[in-house]
Amino acid sequence: MTEPSPTQALRRSPIYRRHTGLQAQFEQTGKAILVSHYAEPSMEALLAANLGIADLSTLPRTGFKGAGALAWVASQGVKLPDQPNTAVLQTDGTMVAKLSHQELLVVSDLMATGSTVDHLNKQPEASQTYSLPRADSHSWLAITGGAAAEMFSKVCGVDLRTHKFAEGQVAQTSLAKINAVIVRHDLASTPCFYIFSDITSTEFLWDCLLDAMEEYQGVAIGVAALRTLAADR
Repeated sequence: MTEPSPTQALRRSPIYRRHTGLQAQFEQTGKAILVSHYAEPSMEALLAANLGIADLSTLPRTGFKGAGALAWVASQGVKLPDQPNTAVLQTDGTMVAKLSHQELLVVSDLMATGSTVDHLNKQPEASQTYSLPRADSHSWLAITGGAAAEMFSKVCGVDLRTHKFAEGQVAQTSLAKINAVIVRHDLASTPCFYIFSDITSTEFLWDCLLDAMEEYQGVAIGVAALRTLAADR
């Protein structure tokens, strides 16, 4: 079976050349082509439990904003967080983050099997509801591992230690001098932080985070390691 190439997909990561330079092995997940792994997958999962960075920028995501946005999304059968700057999971694994009383971020599960993003994108929007093409405007990185919070302290002013920054909490902050949305979304017992930021700055942010991770033996990882950690219960 021929390995998929990131150049075959309609949507490619802004840093796919970084991945090919690291001899990444790719996989197709739904319509997305992602890095499966760089090293041996089981070893990569062990490294990710300490500190890893993954690029999920080709997975589905969307957003909605406006005075009518929250009511309209809720009318589509989507569970919403109670408070701004928090996130909740849907039954299909989709995560919905409330960024304000008028703005939502909706992101897929790691297998891209959830239907929520696609369903919302296909529905006619209600009055005072505006779609935000987050797959076009924002990259999506994931930082995993027990050393993640200490690493973040070098590049972010928000205290992301797990006893301060709870599961499902959202921070809208500056990360390596780039505006970012950070969501804590643990993979079973392993801390995990999703990062959404300006897609035009993805290369810069990826390089900055890898540099900050070097002190803690952090490595680039693929989505296979994330799934292994999520299944480790």
